[in-house]
Amino acid sequence: MAMLSLEIITPEKILVKEEVDMVEANGSLGEFGILPGHTELLTSLEIGEVRYMKDGKTFTLAMSGGIAEVVNDKVTLLLDTGELAETIDVARAQIAMEEAQERLKDLTIDSAEYRKYELALLRAITRIKVASARKL
Repeated sequence: MAMLSLEIITPEKILVKEEVDMVEANGSLGEFGILPGHTELLTSLEIGEVRYMKDGKTFTLAMSGGIAEVVNDKVTLLLDTGELAETIDVARAQIAMEEAQERLKDLTIDSAEYRKYELALLRAITRIKVASARKL
């Protein structure tokens, strides 16, 4: 069976570099999936999950956005930040979520700070969701 060559890279390190069966990610136009033979693609990524399947197992990580490129069965995800499910500090993510929620209470939607804390909240929720799903 054909495989995809997957590389997931952050500014700090290469998170994943392996052959996989399928990749799913959260793009700016919604969630998308990539299988071997996929047409060439360049798209932006939004805060959310990246899932990839290998040998019948699903692996998940949290990301805060980036760029995805697909060329000749090679998938490259250049992420702003990314964390594998097993490395997420849930307690830290919970604190970040609570802090963002507190800050948002005091801001109006047209405030310059509002979007900053809204994105922080989305990142924290994604990290908690990814880490929690791993334990199921």
